[in-house]
Amino acid sequence: MSFLEVKNITKKFDKTDVLKGVDLSLEKGQVLSIIGSSGSGKTTLLRCLNFLETPDTGEIFVDGECIFDSSDTAKRSFKEIREKRLSFGLVFQSFNLFPQYTVKKNLVLAPQLRAKEDVKANKLGKAVLKEKYEEIDKKADEILASVGLSEKKDFYPCQLSGGQQQRVSIARALMLDPDILFFDEPTSALDPEITGEVLKVIKGLAAHNMTMIIVTHEMNFAHEVSDKIIFMDEGIVAVEGTPDEIFESKNERLHHFLSAFGNTNT
Repeated sequence: MSFLEVKNITKKFDKTDVLKGVDLSLEKGQVLSIIGSSGSGKTTLLRCLNFLETPDTGEIFVDGECIFDSSDTAKRSFKEIREKRLSFGLVFQSFNLFPQYTVKKNLVLAPQLRAKEDVKANKLGKAVLKEKYEEIDKKADEILASVGLSEKKDFYPCQLSGGQQQRVSIARALMLDPDILFFDEPTSALDPEITGEVLKVIKGLAAHNMTMIIVTHEMNFAHEVSDKIIFMDEGIVAVEGTPDEIFESKNERLHHFLSAFGNTNT
């Protein structure tokens, strides 16, 4: 079994079938890019995988463990859903940073809350909590350095460029050590001239074998960074393959989609 296995995921909103039976798999350390027109189901798929939406049918396995099975009708507590969600990190296209907190506080907030709950649940002392906080603080500094933002740790989001804010979002997602990191159009809210700095960070993560799924409209980037690409069309995986197979595909819908980016072979 692959590191990530997604089987027959469907999702309907009212009477509209948005996902019509999506299957995909990914090995540990691989990068999967998802491309397709607006309305093809890309973002809904990411939201289902992150438990921001609940699939109507299907199964999700991570490292051999079933973390979602639609046939299991037991009602899950918020805590159980949150624990499953921690397997995944999601970087939104609109950053979603807390404007009232500094860059570093945005990074350490969730890990500190998690550490505090853990210490309380296990009846550990204040000394243990202090030690955990120190570890979190050190980790935040290391991750900020890795995305080139050490000097911005005491800045507020409003004091940063869009590219810097998105790099903070990536750093924040990395703080919880996700098994898989998801990106939902990570450069769509950015000016073209600063898109490159975000893509450079993602390439760096790929070089360090971070398992990632990227919904993107950056076709050249998808071709360069991906181990495999899927093209979604009307709620299904219409074409799947290596970057070369995708960009050389004769599928009519895919060919039409890629032609808008000047990425077709004729």
